[in-house]
Amino acid sequence: MTAAAARADGSAPELLDTLAADRATGALSTRSGIFYLAAGHVVHVESAHSPALGDLLTRSGALAPAGWWEAVERAGSRQRVGRQLVDSGRLTAGALELAHLGALFDAAYFALAHDGTALRFRPGVAHWLGAVRPVTVATVLRESYRRRALLDRIWPDAAVDTAPLARTPDADPAVLPPRRGRALALVDGGRTAAQIASALAHRTFHTLVELRRLAAEGLVTPAPPVPAPPVHPVPGAGRADWDEPDTALLRRLLDALEAL
Repeated sequence: MTAAAARADGSAPELLDTLAADRATGALSTRSGIFYLAAGHVVHVESAHSPALGDLLTRSGALAPAGWWEAVERAGSRQRVGRQLVDSGRLTAGALELAHLGALFDAAYFALAHDGTALRFRPGVAHWLGAVRPVTVATVLRESYRRRALLDRIWPDAAVDTAPLARTPDADPAVLPPRRGRALALVDGGRTAAQIASALAHRTFHTLVELRRLAAEGLVTPAPPVPAPPVHPVPGAGRADWDEPDTALLRRLLDALEAL
């Protein structure tokens, strides 16, 4: 199977292996992330469950928000944002590579661990960040499996990774080790692990380790689902004397949409 013919009926790891063998360039989407490849190597990964590279750099103080957005504006259309950050002197090459690899592996864990199905491969699609330090597919898969095994040894419930989290009544951040206490202090029934990691300016995996330890200690649980708002009966519902729609108005709206 060629890269361009990669179908969505295989697992993400299988298709990544195929794309690596074909030295493909493009974007492979799963239900929880996107892998960007160049010549068969992974150059970037995004997931809604993991803070983006820009968030990690700006929230940690490594880079001013204005500097990040200036680089995006100047070099995003040329897929050279990473290069722009280094050339402008805002980041050293080493600092950028370290932050980028951390964000890449964090996002890859979520894109693979919680969904093994690939949805679509779009040949030729490139990320606006550009290549910082390409990583082999085998390395990305091996690291994702290692992380999953480690987290499951701590607490074998992956719901902690993505669900809003709540504290149990006896949870007290003050009696915990500092890093674990800071994570617990941000557990409020609404934040997810990714939101807690972003607020702490920490890599997601390090935060997951602390949150799974908290879950194993019985101090954190997935928050119960928010109940749906009550449905109040509409006065006169079910009666036959409802107003007819304004057909002329609907036709004008349809004509306007078709014109657009």
